[in-house]
Amino acid sequence: MDVSEQPNIPMLVAYEGKLAGQRWLIEGESLLIGRSPDCDIILPERPVSRHHARIERRPDGQYTIRDLGSKNGTYVNGEEVRDEPRVLHDGDEIQIALCVKLGFVGADATLPLVVEGPSRGLRVDRASRRVFIGGQELTPPLSPAQYRLLTTLLDAGGRVVTREEIVAAVWPEEAKAGITEQAIDALVRRLRERLASLDPDHNYIVTVRGHGFRLENR
Repeated sequence: MDVSEQPNIPMLVAYEGKLAGQRWLIEGESLLIGRSPDCDIILPERPVSRHHARIERRPDGQYTIRDLGSKNGTYVNGEEVRDEPRVLHDGDEIQIALCVKLGFVGADATLPLVVEGPSRGLRVDRASRRVFIGGQELTPPLSPAQYRLLTTLLDAGGRVVTREEIVAAVWPEEAKAGITEQAIDALVRRLRERLASLDPDHNYIVTVRGHGFRLENR
């Protein structure tokens, strides 16, 4: 069964690395990540250790990631996972040896399958975080930050989304520390480029100077 048809099961989505575009359901109590053939997720990149990291389900239903003494490290949202396991939350970005990027999709985020938008324009499958433009899937998948920006604009229903709203939606944990306008502009620019790769004749993200941004779907 396709991963988009499986509710209530968290998953990992690869959006950078040799396996970009692949998705793995986390169905058991643990999932081993590494370069060895006996791993549940086999990453072919040389910097990845044979047994690199393990995702485990806790009794309370939360999932954690633990580094298994890898040579090149495991990171969550840019912070290295050291001696203690790190609790994973929906939308977290996992870096394996700084050469593979995975997105963690929490179980709650896979409820239910919702595809939004007209068939000839931009559509988002919220269950699997897949984005389609004109019926063609955008690959590799958007990064967690790009996906959060896109869905924030989509949820606004055409109204202008302020920079403050974008910061709160995309960088909730870092909002108090301050996110520069340059960081926001860079994220918007990169998302525009990704969407333009499938539909170069339409500008989906419109800048409203002095106010913010809005999504203009076809």
